[in-house]
Amino acid sequence: MASFSPSPRFGLAGPKSLAAAREISHSNEKLTKTSSTCSSSSLLVNTIRSSRRSFLSQAIALPVISSILSPTAANAAEAELSTSSSDAQITSKIFLQLKGLPTDESNDLNEFSEDIITIGLFENDAPQASSILKQLVSKDGYKTKCKPKEVRTLQREQLEANKVYNSCMETQDTKGVTYDLSTVWRVVKGERIDVGAVSGKFVARENPVFAGGNNKLKHDVEGVVSVRKGSDGGFGFVIYPGTSGITNADLDEDNIVVGRVIDGMDVVRRLNQIPVIQSAGLNYKGLGGSTSSKRSAAPSRACRYGSKELYCNEFKPLKKVLIQKTGTL
Repeated sequence: MASFSPSPRFGLAGPKSLAAAREISHSNEKLTKTSSTCSSSSLLVNTIRSSRRSFLSQAIALPVISSILSPTAANAAEAELSTSSSDAQITSKIFLQLKGLPTDESNDLNEFSEDIITIGLFENDAPQASSILKQLVSKDGYKTKCKPKEVRTLQREQLEANKVYNSCMETQDTKGVTYDLSTVWRVVKGERIDVGAVSGKFVARENPVFAGGNNKLKHDVEGVVSVRKGSDGGFGFVIYPGTSGITNADLDEDNIVVGRVIDGMDVVRRLNQIPVIQSAGLNYKGLGGSTSSKRSAAPSRACRYGSKELYCNEFKPLKKVLIQKTGTL
């Protein structure tokens, strides 16, 4: 009998046709899975993009809203725009109690009173310098290291330097620098009152470095308080008497405005009037060969140990005026 072989065109497949069909079916399944994966990936990408847009819009909008609604941010912005020492924002207060200032009732230098000056600090405009001043009037003081021991030529000067250095080392780690018993060391009438010349064991300490400040603030009103930029001014500060018609470009250029006197301007005015040692209009620095017209920023070491420089005591008060007590309010 003859064998029968079905024709593919009638739908009856042989072994080869069945294998091909299975391969096609498997390929279709792969395409379906790939399409599904692509759809999922596309959905994930769109979700990420949407999240990023939402995050960016919030990141931009929230600070703007916060700056409008937050009083703290508004106050900080306002402080940054201060252009005059008379309207700068006062954030904290310190006080100085002076001893040795002649009374109003008498010109007799033997009659003294104890007077208090209250200073408002501009911590938003001069945060670093204000912080140092607050430490100098605190109980613990401003912590700073002792300077290296000085080597002097004359035996008398070397003995004095050794004494100061040893005294400094005894308290370096336990006591910071304070204004207690420091002096009003210079009064240039109508121009400046220099306060806070430390003495004794504090003389050998490293000077603070005053930095920062708002350059827009000037010595434009009586009672402005400022510190010398850098470390040249020692630990002291300047009170501007603010006499009408007298400008002080040197202070504006060299100093950082840190505050103003808010109580005790009568004391400042009396300080401005106290008798001082003053030459008869001679430029002693010029005679000594110096070409600088600016006043020294702090008492010099040469003047402290004794010097041939004739200007050492220029504008020094005839009677010592001490800072007896300090603190914060």
